[in-house]
Amino acid sequence: QVQLVESGGGLVQTGASLRLSCAASVRTNTMGWFRQAPGKEREFVAAITWNGGRRTHADSVKGRFTISRDNTNNTVNLQMNNLTPEDTAVYYCAASKVLIDLPKGRADYDYWGQGTQVTVSS
Repeated sequence: QVQLVESGGGLVQTGASLRLSCAASVRTNTMGWFRQAPGKEREFVAAITWNGGRRTHADSVKGRFTISRDNTNNTVNLQMNNLTPEDTAVYYCAASKVLIDLPKGRADYDYWGQGTQVTVSS
Protein backbone atom coordinates (compact mmCIF):
# COMPACT_ATOMS: atom_id res chain seq x y z
CA GLN A 1 0.00 0.00 0.00
CA VAL A 2 1.30 3.42 -1.00
CA GLN A 3 0.33 6.48 0.97
CA LEU A 4 0.55 9.89 -0.67
CA VAL A 5 0.32 13.26 1.05
CA GLU A 6 0.16 16.50 -0.93
CA SER A 7 1.12 19.93 0.35
CA GLY A 8 1.81 23.42 -0.96
CA GLY A 9 -1.61 24.56 -2.13
CA GLY A 10 -3.03 27.96 -1.31
CA LEU A 11 -4.65 31.17 -2.49
CA VAL A 12 -2.63 33.31 -4.89
CA GLN A 13 -3.18 36.03 -7.45
CA THR A 14 -2.98 35.72 -11.21
CA GLY A 15 0.60 35.45 -12.39
CA ALA A 16 1.92 34.04 -9.14
CA SER A 17 3.76 30.76 -8.60
CA LEU A 18 3.19 27.78 -6.32
CA ARG A 19 5.13 24.59 -5.72
CA LEU A 20 3.15 21.49 -4.81
CA SER A 21 4.83 18.53 -3.17
CA CYS A 22 3.73 14.94 -2.77
CA ALA A 23 5.37 12.72 -0.17
CA ALA A 24 5.12 8.98 -0.75
CA SER A 25 5.43 6.36 1.98
CA VAL A 26 7.58 4.12 -0.24
CA ARG A 27 9.59 4.26 -3.46
CA THR A 28 7.21 4.59 -6.39
CA ASN A 29 7.12 4.03 -10.14
CA THR A 30 5.46 6.49 -12.51
CA MET A 31 3.87 9.38 -10.65
CA GLY A 32 1.28 11.84 -11.86
CA TRP A 33 -0.56 15.00 -10.96
CA PHE A 34 -4.24 15.49 -11.73
CA ARG A 35 -6.64 18.31 -10.92
CA GLN A 36 -10.36 18.69 -10.51
CA ALA A 37 -12.19 21.99 -10.76
CA PRO A 38 -15.73 22.40 -9.35
CA GLY A 39 -18.27 20.70 -11.58
CA LYS A 40 -15.63 19.23 -13.88
CA GLU A 41 -13.99 15.87 -14.41
CA ARG A 42 -10.62 15.14 -12.87
CA GLU A 43 -8.03 15.84 -15.57
CA PHE A 44 -4.44 14.90 -16.18
CA VAL A 45 -1.79 17.54 -15.52
CA ALA A 46 1.62 15.87 -15.63
CA ALA A 47 3.47 12.56 -15.17
CA ILE A 48 7.05 11.45 -14.60
CA THR A 49 8.72 8.04 -14.84
CA TRP A 50 10.35 6.27 -11.91
CA ASN A 51 13.78 7.81 -12.39
CA GLY A 52 12.66 11.15 -13.77
CA GLY A 53 14.07 10.30 -17.17
CA ARG A 54 10.84 11.02 -19.02
CA ARG A 55 7.98 13.35 -18.24
CA THR A 56 4.96 14.82 -19.94
CA HIS A 57 2.59 17.72 -19.31
CA ALA A 58 -0.92 18.51 -20.46
CA ASP A 59 -1.13 21.08 -23.23
CA SER A 60 -3.01 23.45 -20.94
CA VAL A 61 -0.03 23.72 -18.57
CA LYS A 62 2.90 23.13 -20.89
CA GLY A 63 5.51 25.84 -20.50
CA ARG A 64 4.10 26.95 -17.14
CA PHE A 65 4.13 23.80 -14.96
CA THR A 66 7.03 21.42 -14.41
CA ILE A 67 6.91 18.04 -12.73
CA SER A 68 10.02 16.69 -10.99
CA ARG A 69 10.91 14.07 -8.41
CA ASP A 70 13.49 13.37 -5.73
CA ASN A 71 13.82 9.66 -5.08
CA THR A 72 16.14 10.20 -2.12
CA ASN A 73 13.12 11.28 -0.08
CA ASN A 74 10.28 9.82 -2.19
CA THR A 75 8.79 13.14 -3.24
CA VAL A 76 7.25 14.43 -6.45
CA ASN A 77 6.87 18.13 -7.06
CA LEU A 78 4.83 20.32 -9.36
CA GLN A 79 6.23 23.78 -9.97
CA MET A 80 3.43 26.03 -11.20
CA ASN A 81 4.27 29.41 -12.69
CA ASN A 82 2.16 32.16 -14.22
CA LEU A 83 -1.01 30.84 -12.63
CA THR A 84 -4.41 31.90 -13.94
CA PRO A 85 -7.93 31.54 -12.51
CA GLU A 86 -8.42 28.58 -14.88
CA ASP A 87 -5.85 26.69 -12.81
CA THR A 88 -8.10 26.82 -9.74
CA ALA A 89 -8.78 23.24 -8.67
CA VAL A 90 -8.01 20.54 -6.16
CA TYR A 91 -4.70 18.99 -7.18
CA TYR A 92 -4.12 15.29 -6.62
CA CYS A 93 -0.94 13.29 -6.60
CA ALA A 94 -1.18 9.72 -7.91
CA ALA A 95 1.07 6.67 -8.14
CA SER A 96 0.99 4.10 -10.91
CA LYS A 97 2.36 0.58 -10.97
CA VAL A 98 3.85 1.12 -14.43
CA LEU A 99 7.55 1.77 -14.60
CA ILE A 100 8.48 3.43 -17.86
CA ASP A 101 5.22 4.61 -19.39
CA LEU A 102 3.52 7.95 -18.87
CA PRO A 103 -0.18 7.18 -18.63
CA LYS A 104 -2.70 10.00 -18.67
CA GLY A 105 -5.83 8.15 -17.63
CA ARG A 106 -7.14 8.09 -14.09
CA ALA A 107 -7.66 4.33 -14.30
CA ASP A 108 -3.92 3.84 -14.86
CA TYR A 109 -3.11 5.10 -11.38
CA ASP A 110 -3.51 2.90 -8.37
CA TYR A 111 -2.97 5.18 -5.38
CA TRP A 112 -4.16 8.73 -4.74
CA GLY A 113 -3.51 11.46 -2.24
CA GLN A 114 -6.22 13.43 -0.49
CA GLY A 115 -5.70 16.52 -2.64
CA THR A 116 -4.61 20.10 -2.02
CA GLN A 117 -6.60 23.18 -2.98
CA VAL A 118 -5.16 25.75 -5.35
CA THR A 119 -7.14 28.94 -5.81
CA VAL A 120 -6.05 31.68 -8.20
CA SER A 121 -7.80 35.02 -7.93
CA SER A 122 -8.10 37.47 -10.81
